[in-house]
Amino acid sequence: MPPREEGVQRLTEALFAVLENMRRARRAIPDAAALAVLQVVGAAQRDDPSGGVRPSQIADRLEVHRSAVTHQLRTLTKAGYITASPDPADRRASILTLTDAGRETVDRLTRQGKTRFASFVADWTDEEVTELARLLEKFRASAQAVNEKEPPPSAPGWKGR
Repeated sequence: MPPREEGVQRLTEALFAVLENMRRARRAIPDAAALAVLQVVGAAQRDDPSGGVRPSQIADRLEVHRSAVTHQLRTLTKAGYITASPDPADRRASILTLTDAGRETVDRLTRQGKTRFASFVADWTDEEVTELARLLEKFRASAQAVNEKEPPPSAPGWKGR
């Protein structure tokens, strides 16, 4: 039996409230865009420790135009957090990897993030945290399946009204 409209409304309101809180928190972080790029490079290296990531892959992961990551890459390289080397498969492209300082920063940010999220659920039981994680993973998979089968509709005419 499909969920009732009231339940879907509560879920929608709760998810939008969480997203807005996360957006607000991100806006308060200096150089949030550069940190996002650094975290994508870190995640790529966690998945493949011997590899790296191309700038185009970072842009795709962050869902921004490729030119939007250029400034952050320069900043992170100059600060000593990442290095760029030629891509052996395509000498016109580069592969980005974390330096030791970059890896330490990603690890520190990851620990801080986990600590912050743990504080949000400090008065929850382990079972409640596990259940929310399970339901969010199920929601993410369902949303992805629906979006792959049927892309989200646009809302023509909503702008400027």
